[in-house]
Amino acid sequence: MYSNNLSLPSGCILRQATSADKWSIRSLVFLAKLDPTQLRWQQFFVVECEGNLIACGQLRNFVGVQELGSLVVKPTWRGRGLGSLLTQHLISQATEPLYLECLGENLSQFYSRFGFVTVDFENIPPSLKHKFGISQFAKQLFRVPIVFMKYCQEWEAKGKV
Repeated sequence: MYSNNLSLPSGCILRQATSADKWSIRSLVFLAKLDPTQLRWQQFFVVECEGNLIACGQLRNFVGVQELGSLVVKPTWRGRGLGSLLTQHLISQATEPLYLECLGENLSQFYSRFGFVTVDFENIPPSLKHKFGISQFAKQLFRVPIVFMKYCQEWEAKGKV
């Protein structure tokens, strides 16, 4: 698993999102060209620096599972470990088996550093199949390089898989 020795840049804080963050979250997700549906500010954690939202990510809740989604770091803040720090935080907050979908080999390699492994669509839990089904359709029809992943490290250790 990835190192836990990450720290926030000076002047930055990691916190639960508030209703005041709603439009900043939407803006970050829109600019990153991520799925703009199912954005519930209540499910987000954000990184704020000097009053500006610079990163966000959410844990979406489904029946018996959660999805790590909408992970975005502002381009000018990338390369400083914020995505890793936020990923680790979201993993630590998960209370159910954790899944995600990502685009391409680079992102799947990023998430594999934290204990995520690739899973076939057929092995996705029923409560996520509807949401991930659109991505599976794009993957098959248009050869979009979508990767489905499951977090294994902690859940296997706890016997929750």
